Amino acid sequence: MKLDAQGLVVREKYVGDTDRLVTVLTREKGILRAFVRQPKHAGGGRLSATRLFTYSRFSIFEGRDSYIIDDAQPLEVFFDLRKEIGRLSLAQYFCELAIELAPQDSPAEEYLRLLLNAMYFLQKGTHSAASLKAAVEMRMMSLSGYMPDLVCCSVCGCYEADEMFFLPRSGKIVCGGCMQTQPAAGGEPAVRLGRGAMTALRHTIYAEFNKLFSFRLPQPAERELAAASERYVLETLGHGFKTLDFYHQMAPGDP
Repeated sequence: MKLDAQGLVVREKYVGDTDRLVTVLTREKGILRAFVRQPKHAGGGRLSATRLFTYSRFSIFEGRDSYIIDDAQPLEVFFDLRKEIGRLSLAQYFCELAIELAPQDSPAEEYLRLLLNAMYFLQKGTHSAASLKAAVEMRMMSLSGYMPDLVCCSVCGCYEADEMFFLPRSGKIVCGGCMQTQPAAGGEPAVRLGRGAMTALRHTIYAEFNKLFSFRLPQPAERELAAASERYVLETLGHGFKTLDFYHQMAPGDP
């Protein structure tokens, strides 16, 4: 049985001397793992089309126990991500998040669209790494059913204040006044957010997709946003990511 699909290669691994096992985030089937037989001798565009960070059109044979890529043609190659270690490590983190959160054997068009846009902006360098990272983290978590409640203070209902506190473990916000007078967090770690960072955090989960990457922040607010989004991912999923650790090592100046 053959499957025609479009997707982004988010992981590749050699199996034996020549074969590779690639993980692809596809529009049609979500996360899919498939073998590429004898890639060193593959004809046409199959070799380049099955490399990491390549968006391709695939013809996939569905076997009893595995998928095998029969043919592939590249549609977009994000090759320039490899030229700068900070961008490369952040792109790898985005891919690992997708592998963790995107569905398997189910359509995943929104995940794919999110990742393709993030890769494009990351490669072009038109958006700060911290803002891109926060947008991808929060939107992907929301797509996966982990949307936090950022509408108003969970204690008094206040929508806006000079400072708000995000509780990444419970996915709620508390205004500065309640944080001082009420045991709002119950001892839970909190991330302080000024007005700009709070607006941006809301934007990452509530904005229409075509406006998702449209915000800009001064660096202090960007750092607050980045701290909140990363803490939310780690607290909610309950584990770290090797690619995230690598990103912080390679780009220590970025939030």
